[in-house]
Amino acid sequence: MGTTDRSPDGPRDAADPADGPAPADAADVGLLSPVRAGTAAAAATGDAAWLQAMLDAEAALARAQARLGIVPDDAARAITGAARADRFDLAGLARRARGAGNPVVPLVADLRGLAGAAGEHVHRGATSQDIVDTGAMLVAARTRRAALAPLDRALDALAGLAAEHRDTPMAGRTLGRQAMPTTFGAKAAGWLVGLLDARAALAAVALPVQLGGAAGTLDAYGDRALDLVAAYAAETGLAQPALPWHTRRTPVAALGSALALVAGALGRIASDVVVLAQSEVDEVAEPAAPGRGGSSAMPHKRNPALAAMIRSAALQVPAYAQVLLAAQAAPYERPAGEWHAEWQPLRECLRLTGGAAETAAELLDGLEVRPARMRAHLDDLLGVLPEGVGVGAAPELVDRALAAYARARA
Repeated sequence: MGTTDRSPDGPRDAADPADGPAPADAADVGLLSPVRAGTAAAAATGDAAWLQAMLDAEAALARAQARLGIVPDDAARAITGAARADRFDLAGLARRARGAGNPVVPLVADLRGLAGAAGEHVHRGATSQDIVDTGAMLVAARTRRAALAPLDRALDALAGLAAEHRDTPMAGRTLGRQAMPTTFGAKAAGWLVGLLDARAALAAVALPVQLGGAAGTLDAYGDRALDLVAAYAAETGLAQPALPWHTRRTPVAALGSALALVAGALGRIASDVVVLAQSEVDEVAEPAAPGRGGSSAMPHKRNPALAAMIRSAALQVPAYAQVLLAAQAAPYERPAGEWHAEWQPLRECLRLTGGAAETAAELLDGLEVRPARMRAHLDDLLGVLPEGVGVGAAPELVDRALAAYARARA
């Protein structure tokens, strides 16, 4: 029996472990991951989105084969029409995936049934890994698009902060202690260049289609094999690989590494905001909004909630990326466990980084900068520094950063 929980709305039944597990179709909405909850990256990486990507991979394969006369045109159209995620039992597919260790086997069975007479042409010559990997690259491409837009917003905001505060003096800090003077513009310029480099790395990662067949030799397609890979890449909008990459996991490892770079660049900004916003420093503040930064116990507090969420992603993504790097050590022509271990860490890298990007854009768009507080702290520092110490080349460094940003955006 459930226990009774008394709330302002009256008694209600609370879940008890003795009642059994939660419903199999319970959605993962980000209750414990607010940095990505409700973001475009979360929508692009959910179970339904992943299912649709694998169905898109199957449909694109049928259309590519129809281009080359391997399957009839009307069969490709029927398969494409049937490949809609809302026609599948998502929770049932997940449970049935335990039988083969991946979701493609039950997915193909259901798609064949939905495609009617065209069902015999579903998945022709492919292997499960072709569809999961191609689906993963489609998810990655869609999530990357969702992440790049807020990253560009964040970069624009950083360029604005650097320009506006090019000459705003503040105390530089090293090892947590006041050091020499700098400018807030120089700090923002450092954030800008770091994020610009990471954004470029993410945008440059190749996301290839996967098609190799049972042992990576494309044996089912005869002399049309290489033409089919090119047609499949064109149908999906993904890159054409030189070879099937069933056990050459560079695409996934490179993507995870680039996502970790982005998360790290965002985390660096968030970490600075946290310490600069603390009560004893108070040189910046997060943008004010109803309900943001509140404390359940101390209503007078204004916590750096956005920065904390970004930092949470920055701390997690490298750990997930490490699994992707380790999974490169896959034996023979098909991996047993290494490939399977990638799926959830890759999703977490994508949605945490995408969520952090949206959160950072919100943070930086409205970041409050407090030059008077910076000046007060700097005056305290100047009292113990030799006379004549200035901000050095900090303003010129800002100019260089802004020039680099302008070239990247051109």
